[in-house]
Amino acid sequence: MAADNLPSEFDVVILGTGLTESVIAAACSRVGQRVLHLDRRNYYAGNWASFTFNGLLSWIDEYKTQQEVLNPELEQGWRDKIGEGEDVLCLNSVESSISNVEVFSYASEEPEEEEVVKVAAVNSFPKDSDVQAKETRGSATEGQDTVCRDDSAPGGDEPQHQESEKKLTSDTQEPRQSEECEKEQEPNSNQAESPIHMKRKITYAKLVKEGRRFNIDLVSKLLYSRGLLVDLLIKSNVSRYAEFKNVSRIVTCRTSKVEQVPCSRADVFGSKQLTMVEKRMLMKFLTFCLDFEQHPEEFQDFSEKPFWEYLRSKNLTENLQHFVFHSIAMVNQETLTEEGLKATQHFLRCLGRYGNTPFLFPLYGLGEIPQCFCRMCAVFGGIYCLRHSVQCLVVDKESGKCKAVIDTHGQRISCSHFVVEDGYIREEQRTRAVNRHISRAVVITDRSVLPSESDQQISLVTVPPLEPSSPAVRMVELSSSSMTCMPGTYLVHLTCSSSGSAREDLAPVISRLFLVPSCPGEEPAQGSVESEKPTALWVMYFNMRDTSSLDSSCYSLPSNVHVCTGPDASLGHNYSIKLAESVFRQLLPDEEFCPPAPNPEDIIYDGDGAQGEGPGFDETSHLEGAGTEGKSGLQQNGQPAEGTEPAESSDSVAQKTTSEFEVPTKE
Repeated sequence: MAADNLPSEFDVVILGTGLTESVIAAACSRVGQRVLHLDRRNYYAGNWASFTFNGLLSWIDEYKTQQEVLNPELEQGWRDKIGEGEDVLCLNSVESSISNVEVFSYASEEPEEEEVVKVAAVNSFPKDSDVQAKETRGSATEGQDTVCRDDSAPGGDEPQHQESEKKLTSDTQEPRQSEECEKEQEPNSNQAESPIHMKRKITYAKLVKEGRRFNIDLVSKLLYSRGLLVDLLIKSNVSRYAEFKNVSRIVTCRTSKVEQVPCSRADVFGSKQLTMVEKRMLMKFLTFCLDFEQHPEEFQDFSEKPFWEYLRSKNLTENLQHFVFHSIAMVNQETLTEEGLKATQHFLRCLGRYGNTPFLFPLYGLGEIPQCFCRMCAVFGGIYCLRHSVQCLVVDKESGKCKAVIDTHGQRISCSHFVVEDGYIREEQRTRAVNRHISRAVVITDRSVLPSESDQQISLVTVPPLEPSSPAVRMVELSSSSMTCMPGTYLVHLTCSSSGSAREDLAPVISRLFLVPSCPGEEPAQGSVESEKPTALWVMYFNMRDTSSLDSSCYSLPSNVHVCTGPDASLGHNYSIKLAESVFRQLLPDEEFCPPAPNPEDIIYDGDGAQGEGPGFDETSHLEGAGTEGKSGLQQNGQPAEGTEPAESSDSVAQKTTSEFEVPTKE
């Protein structure tokens, strides 16, 4: 079916494929609603998307050159479809949520083969392994408008799997590239005696050549192991479409010193940073935080005071106050005591479910998650069109409700409800201005900020404010084991609430933690302090509009038009999932939100026998029973779902799945 010949009536039309919109689409389709899901972009996930390096460069060019084009012929086309007693509400045709995009390349611009340098073995990069890259990504988005529904959604030809395979993987099951890298790089505790090896320097040409190995997120977030998103993935069985890896450590930056934060019981008692007295003090405080509601007398005097003051009153050392405030509770100076205790409690309750930190990260980037829900929607009959948008809404003057939309092909499509991403709303349709933004930076580096025996760490780094007026910065450092960067490099995401442009907010942090060459290819003097820092090879800054403070009262729209605000500045996904459920309740108050999908062997298709999609999840027997370390099962395999530059076809939201135990390996 061509994208310009869609059915003329749907229950729900959804514009935008971000996380919130995708969850709503899956929930509606799952309970039998007819769903049309559109996006004007040529990729899925909107501001939640992941790109290859080359795809990101194209995305940057598009944002710098885009402008609103008024086409009188198109306008005349839809005006002919407006009847008596109907009004028109036009939508925004230009993306305006991203601003202040700045890119800096510090990698050598000389030909790759000429760049060979000597380095100590302790800092040498592992050789590029032949790990299977996502070669099918990127170029697939350059096609025509496509439509996918249940008869074209993958799932029907997928192999059946044994029930015993539906489990979380162990941390010992790294992708083969991780194993090979660790074998090739044996740590030497005595750096002074390390032998000298030759290695090829990473050039800009190398980054472009290996660009498909990168999966760079526009939004940097992690999944709390007991957060709403993980619970929803499990409940809905959408978890079968993705694969996750544990965040292996939490790191903090204090007075230019980077150190690991002890947060679990094993970390605390095994820490060499804390004295025995500090270990006991910390364990006592954390134990109290787990059930602080049972002891209100301990904090009631500070109920209206900041959490920071409460920590000082507990006679914790400066070391412990820093760890708890910045790296466990992760709150700011204005946070009240009870809110800080709840944040600490949530962190502690997430420990040990899948590993020794509370966090999970999806392999191939966060752009995979919206596509998982898009796939569920497609499997249950949803229709998808990329590069396809809505020009305007048709509003009934008498009822004041949206009764239809007119798409960019001039087709009038009737609907009962219209769900739209905030970026499509024009300024004149807002009753309150948006003045909050998120500052983001993406950095490609040559080594970790805190080298360890394993070069395959995924780290959450907390950076307290450098100045009283500056914001705290959250940094996520990803190794090649996360399938987001090429071997021998690290992908670093920095995020904070904006107080200025992204570069103004984040450049000082980058300069403190990384060596930023004054010209491409410049190297520091051997033995200098700068030579101990990782080198920034490529940096991108941008600001993203934060509309999470807005609600339905902030828009002048019909009552059956529901706006989904964009990503917020928090580390987790609770805000987006709560918003998705809230919108769903307004659409279908009597239906269950994302009920579990039936077992694949129970699905009977018209004219076909039972067909399966691969194993799902059983929370009780597999998730809760998972080991305390490892890769979390919500896992993909073989060929990953299209997350970097999703294709304009059903393939991008419906990839074959295999056992939850398996991980991507080279062929």
